[in-house]
Amino acid sequence: MSNENVTVERLEAIREGDYLPTSKKIILGIQHTFTMFGATVLVPLITGLDISVSLFMAGVGTLLFHFLTKGVVPAFLGSSFAFIAPILAVAALPEFGLPYAQGGIVVAGLIYLVLAGLVYAFGPEKVVNFFPPIVTGPIIMVIGLKLAPVAIDMAKGNWMLAIVSFVIVTVVSIYGRGFVKVLPVLCGLIGGYIFALLTGNVDFTPVTNASYFGWPAFTMAKFNTQTIMMVAPVAIATMVEHIGDVLAIGATVEKDFMKTPGLHRTLLGDGLATSLSAMFGGPANTTYSENTGVLALTRVFNPTIMRIAACFAIILGIVPKLGSFISTIPSPVVGGISIVLFGMIASIGGRTLVENKVDFTKSRNLLISAVILVLGLGGAVVPINMGTMCFSIEGMALAAIVGIILNKVLPE
Repeated sequence: MSNENVTVERLEAIREGDYLPTSKKIILGIQHTFTMFGATVLVPLITGLDISVSLFMAGVGTLLFHFLTKGVVPAFLGSSFAFIAPILAVAALPEFGLPYAQGGIVVAGLIYLVLAGLVYAFGPEKVVNFFPPIVTGPIIMVIGLKLAPVAIDMAKGNWMLAIVSFVIVTVVSIYGRGFVKVLPVLCGLIGGYIFALLTGNVDFTPVTNASYFGWPAFTMAKFNTQTIMMVAPVAIATMVEHIGDVLAIGATVEKDFMKTPGLHRTLLGDGLATSLSAMFGGPANTTYSENTGVLALTRVFNPTIMRIAACFAIILGIVPKLGSFISTIPSPVVGGISIVLFGMIASIGGRTLVENKVDFTKSRNLLISAVILVLGLGGAVVPINMGTMCFSIEGMALAAIVGIILNKVLPE
């Protein structure tokens, strides 16, 4: 069957090459932009970085990532939460400040290039060998479940709004027909927003105060050995997270991105996007779990949609009025939708274990899975102090490292 004859209604999943009108691609792109907006602006809100710069660089970084990965990975790059603590630490030093934190992030992004070179030299098989299903399944589950408190914190501000958006997403996902079926997130946002308007839960003050057009307030990064050593080592943890995210995206769309386009290219794209963002005042970038949840929910796997979303992020960065309007969406509305999205990611991890027939009658497999889940979700932190270099490994990165070690050490 030719691509021209393929319609959305008859597709199990929409992939690159499947016919889709431009208007529908734009709508799907907007859906992904809405999904990433909240988390992307949260990092600059916490750290003091400029919101418009963060949105602009998220879009530019995503386009750079797609260029370097041959445009085959349906990923969106947004603000990384892993660097919040060191950014605040450097910003609090009176002799330094945010520009020096940016310099540390620039170097952190360049560390990705070192690992990318090693992967390219020795082959992805050497890396993939460390990530069998008994390791990747629980890691993907941790990615989703670690975000669960975020969804609940947003939803509990107004459970009625959260329930309305949740119900709309659920109904559209199950009973929707045609093109509407792949827009559950957008439908949930619009429906929840309308309900919020009717119940007086929307504040338009940010829109009133925002200008229609304005270039983001770019600031150049500054470099100092001390601050670099405070920030850059976080890349050790985020590189492991990157591998987990790539595995999660691959499991969702049923493709092996570790081989094509190759882990070295995804690391290169993520690292350079991070360095570019920080060089001009943005936060570190990372492959976004929220968009992985949208992929799982909508089964729209066309990478073009991500590039359209990136263009909208750039537009939001230079049109403050639009960005302010999106920011008026109440957090509980996003929280209700996030309950589904984050749960989807965790479910994909469970699917990975089931499809690969991981035998949990073996104590070895039970132990590896248990340790990954508890360390990843329990808040365990391992501080690393080597002279002026101080950082910590926690969350998914710590869980992945320990799981990888256990998988190699414990006998079959």
